[in-house]
Amino acid sequence: MNLSRLSRMLMLFSLLALTACGFHMRGTADLAFKTLYIQGGNLTIKKDLIRSLKVNGVTVVDDPQKAELFLELITEGRLQNILSLSGGGLVREYELVYFVDFRLRSPDSEVWGPVQKIEGRRDYSYDDSQLLAKQFEQDRLYEDMRVDAIREIMRLLVAQKPKKL
Repeated sequence: MNLSRLSRMLMLFSLLALTACGFHMRGTADLAFKTLYIQGGNLTIKKDLIRSLKVNGVTVVDDPQKAELFLELITEGRLQNILSLSGGGLVREYELVYFVDFRLRSPDSEVWGPVQKIEGRRDYSYDDSQLLAKQFEQDRLYEDMRVDAIREIMRLLVAQKPKKL
């Protein structure tokens, strides 16, 4: 009986602490448009971006005449920079960089908005004796940065009002 009451009190305290700090579940984005036309190359980010848009109630259309907003995916890329070397000249740390460039345009305007760049950076230690594991880690870090870029594009799209680009 006493343990049950203590667990209830602890649960209540936890819920109060979560609501007091402003925590709320991630919901769908409040986008001001319902149709979007995506143009540009077949970048790896495109498929997951379309999926994220669909989850948020936006239809990606094939006909530009039906779109309320245009998104052009210009380029995406990966870079790998050496951060540190061992005394013997072997690489010990890398910096990974993922970036995507895009721009937006309203259908009633012929002028594109400025090119926007989203960039993610991660550092990781490297060891030649763990080549497969480090390759997996590198791929995972790039994937995480790509997902972060999609989230950032969605945040920027929330701020867009199609008639006022």
